Amino acid sequence: MQIAMTGLGTVLLVASITDRYGLAGAVAAAGSGGYALVSPLAARLADRFGQGRVLPPFVLVYAASTVGLIGCAELRAPGWALIACSGLAGAATPQIGSMVRARWSAQLGGSPLLQAAFSLESVADEVIFVAGPVLVTLLATGVYPAAGLVVAAVTCVAGSLLLAAQRATEPPAGPVGVGRGDRGRLLPARGLVTLAPVGLFFGAVLAAIDLATVDFAQQNGHKPLAGLVLGGYALGSAVGGLWYGARTWRAPLRRRLILALSAAAAGTATFWAMPGLGVLAVAMLFSGLALSPMLITCFSLIERQAPPSRQTEGMAWLTSAISVGTAAGSAAAGQIIDTAGARWGYVFAAACAAAALLASLLGLSRLTVPSPASSQERTVLAGQTPPSR
Repeated sequence: MQIAMTGLGTVLLVASITDRYGLAGAVAAAGSGGYALVSPLAARLADRFGQGRVLPPFVLVYAASTVGLIGCAELRAPGWALIACSGLAGAATPQIGSMVRARWSAQLGGSPLLQAAFSLESVADEVIFVAGPVLVTLLATGVYPAAGLVVAAVTCVAGSLLLAAQRATEPPAGPVGVGRGDRGRLLPARGLVTLAPVGLFFGAVLAAIDLATVDFAQQNGHKPLAGLVLGGYALGSAVGGLWYGARTWRAPLRRRLILALSAAAAGTATFWAMPGLGVLAVAMLFSGLALSPMLITCFSLIERQAPPSRQTEGMAWLTSAISVGTAAGSAAAGQIIDTAGARWGYVFAAACAAAALLASLLGLSRLTVPSPASSQERTVLAGQTPPSR
């Protein structure tokens, strides 16, 4: 739940105290930026030493810095103090999504079931994103401004410790970069040169939509409904993920990614023109249908290219790019909304979605995607036995 609650919860907490969406966006951006900077290193540590050994210290720092953020907000501390605590909390946020996907890859690498597993994981994420914004908005506006962040922190700590205890599914730890062509390579997958900009721009899209929707709901006198509208966007994504995972696809991954990005960009381009919250909620529901298929395809491309010993790191680089986009998008959209209003925040989101589509069109044509069989061969060469079919 934490991943769906922290950004919006931070915005609601800071905005309720300062009434400044620019500062709220900057504080949320610091958290996303901290996550983006540290997550590849944390993932590499998990690949090297094991997830169960890496998670507990990160959880401890995350919990302490989140308490510091809430305390600074309550005490009306200077903006730099809020930004520092948020950045540290983001840097220490456990890599749950990347670690779980790496576990799926270790169990099902080379199997056609892996796409279904990634789809299931993405749908689970979207169910969280349906409930998360609604819950954090209700808690922050109906109970106490900091209540949403408190619940997010508790769920993160509990979930991380439970995952650390599941040793049976944990990928084997070992030296990173065991493949001959992998030694010394900074990025675990060449496709990240193309996919990282896509993730970055779409991270900005999601951040801008969050901030603009909160402000748009407030302008219409229904701020508590912002979570429901954002939940509809995530619900559409969950439905799209279920549909995507249930199909057997003949189209190559590159074509699927371009189609999903095109649909997502087209939907985002309509948000600025919506006359009210009800129509906006419907538009977001349908636009969200393309979100999960886009993310599933991105992670599938990374899985095909990253060696088994760097799967967690490969997933983390992509989520890191999304977090960089979220950080930059939060800061930029916050300033735009403060200056020009929510509709221009949606225009900014549409421009970022178009940039993500353009990045995919420019980069994917030069991207070589190994077949699932090639992925299985890499798994065998790395000393891991793929599951029998």
